[in-house]
Amino acid sequence: MFQMEYQKRLLQRYTNNIAGREELDLRCIPMRAGSQWDRNYFLSQDLNSAQPVVPAVSNSSSELRHNSAYACLLRNEFLDTEVTSIDQCKQSPKVRSDTGDFRVRESTRLYRFIERNSPTLPALRPPFENVGEASQRLLSISKRPVRKLSRLPYKILDAPELQDDFYLNLIDWSSENMLAVGLGYSVYLWNAVSGQVTRLCDFSHEDNLVTAVRWHGAGRQVAIGTLGGYVSIWDADRQKEYTKLEGHSARVTALAWCGNFLSSGSRDRTILQRDVRLPPSDIVRCLHGHKHEVCGLQWSPTWQYLASGGNDNRLLIWTAQGSEPLYSFSDHKAVVKALAWSPHKTGLLASGGGTADRCLRFWNVLTGQLVQSIDTGAQISNLAWAHNSAELVTTHGYAQPQVIVWRYPSLKQVVRLTGHTHRVVYLAVSPDNESIVTGGADETLRFWSVFTKRQAPKMPHSVLSLNRNIR
Repeated sequence: MFQMEYQKRLLQRYTNNIAGREELDLRCIPMRAGSQWDRNYFLSQDLNSAQPVVPAVSNSSSELRHNSAYACLLRNEFLDTEVTSIDQCKQSPKVRSDTGDFRVRESTRLYRFIERNSPTLPALRPPFENVGEASQRLLSISKRPVRKLSRLPYKILDAPELQDDFYLNLIDWSSENMLAVGLGYSVYLWNAVSGQVTRLCDFSHEDNLVTAVRWHGAGRQVAIGTLGGYVSIWDADRQKEYTKLEGHSARVTALAWCGNFLSSGSRDRTILQRDVRLPPSDIVRCLHGHKHEVCGLQWSPTWQYLASGGNDNRLLIWTAQGSEPLYSFSDHKAVVKALAWSPHKTGLLASGGGTADRCLRFWNVLTGQLVQSIDTGAQISNLAWAHNSAELVTTHGYAQPQVIVWRYPSLKQVVRLTGHTHRVVYLAVSPDNESIVTGGADETLRFWSVFTKRQAPKMPHSVLSLNRNIR
């Protein structure tokens, strides 16, 4: 009797559900899947609260990275949060942004319930699917290698009589790994492999200071600008003067090679372009555009454009053949000396302003537009791009004598390097594009490792490869 009555009640309840009528379950079931992560899943609590610009190479930083991904996986599998990247975790309000911990915040409440507007529970996964789709995307993201950057220079050289003049360009690093430095009346060559130092030339008998040095792309000829207004080109191997180019009426402060053509900028406000294969008196082009001293010159990697900066706070863009500037930018509020063309994007130029400006600006010379800018907080004396990564380095003078590595286009600071006791005036990049050398008003040259190494291509391992001996 009781069995028949129980069957009727059971069938009636089943038919009611089929008809679409829902019964409310008033039971309060606590949801504790997101609580006590440390105890249940062995997440480390020794997390560094500091957030350095470059992660320190230590066990705690790598452990933080692993715990972050692990915590995101737990949230996907137990809380169905659909996290597909660690950056997405950083934007979640339930994440400890102050400590860099991507775990769910601990709740002091005993009972936690599903929200009223939460979606229905997901369907059961197939038996052979270990993790959800969001977790699969999270695991497929390649792990970014940790940068190992030292904040200390790996070498320091004394540079007596290194002039503290913002408008000069007195150091340059050749493709043959020779560093040329102008000290007073002389130019010295430092071999980066052997460490040998030789004096290339001396203009003391003329009472003529060295004001600019620039290596030819082949690394055997070096152009030297002088206070007297002429440019002397020397053969570094033979240590002999190749030619002497006159034409400026004031000191030469900027030099730039374009194949066999040499461009020189001077305090006389002109830019002269000459072919070193022709007689010294032959001038190919004379460019008039600046109203004050020209202190920055850079040819684009394709040799189509010449960028010039001057003490008139203007940045001019010239074509390879024209006699008038293609563009004239006057956004900078101080002298423009720091110039560098991007090796990654055609027509992208970076420029830096002096003390009254302090801004790092990026230009698209194909359209003549300003791309973006940022206030660095200090005088920008030099800048250079990395060839192996989307980064650039700037050197700074008054207010904050330091070296800063930036990531482009986010313009986030990778690292700040300090060590010079006075402003950093000069900069040169090594031929392998991994190290830089900076010259300061403290009469020292400091060598830093700032850029990443070029990854060697992986050769396929095959018995049919030409580089493999078949036995």
